Amino acid sequence: MSEVIQAGGWGLLAGSALLVGAVFGYGMRVSQKVIALVMAFGAGVLLSAVSFELVGEAYEQGGLGPAAVGTLAGAVAYTAGNLWLAGRGARHRKRSGHHAEQTQPSEEQNSGSGLALALGALLDGVPESAVIGVSLLDGGAVSLVTVAAVFISNIPEGLSSSAGMKKSGRGKAYVFGVWGAIALASTVSAVLGYAVLGGFSPTVIAGVTAVAAGAILAMIADTMIPEAFQEAHLAIGLVTVSGFLVSFALSHA
Repeated sequence: MSEVIQAGGWGLLAGSALLVGAVFGYGMRVSQKVIALVMAFGAGVLLSAVSFELVGEAYEQGGLGPAAVGTLAGAVAYTAGNLWLAGRGARHRKRSGHHAEQTQPSEEQNSGSGLALALGALLDGVPESAVIGVSLLDGGAVSLVTVAAVFISNIPEGLSSSAGMKKSGRGKAYVFGVWGAIALASTVSAVLGYAVLGGFSPTVIAGVTAVAAGAILAMIADTMIPEAFQEAHLAIGLVTVSGFLVSFALSHA
């Protein structure tokens, strides 16, 4: 099988978890504490994958300079995009809407917020998917740990965000249209991550991997951990560490 097709398939698999989460978040009444605990576990899984699969790999390929600069650049880029989207109604895009002051705005309350929410979901999902494609460049085999980490973390993201979208009055067509589009974008991102970077030097690949890692780290700190902490602060530490250890064990299996 062509490695480009493999990259797209793995990206689609990871992105499809958002749709799985959306089905539960929109169609079922899920306890806020359950959402928070799953979000904390997903955050721990991603933290481990970023540490050992992304930043660690970037360091081995390009050294400390590209790894550090790329990670900071990714965090800066994500934060800048997040600030811009926050001013347009997407600040609480991963919130389930349980607290009135943290609900997603309706289109009537904030015109254009629907597009901002969609762009926010794209901002959160693209870096994760791109590194799946990049991982294929290292020996032609995808990093199953990265795929598993993105898949596991995408379920609570889709679950919580879709619950919030429903509470803000958005219908099924919008909710599943957004997550379906992000799943397709995940496919494209993984393909581009493999195809575009394939001809570049290890140092450039290391820098791009680190950029994605920085964006993912910023996303975890800004969106996933706050949602988890608010509803399950007494258990979040243990659950996050459990997710971290699961991902760590997979990466060393």
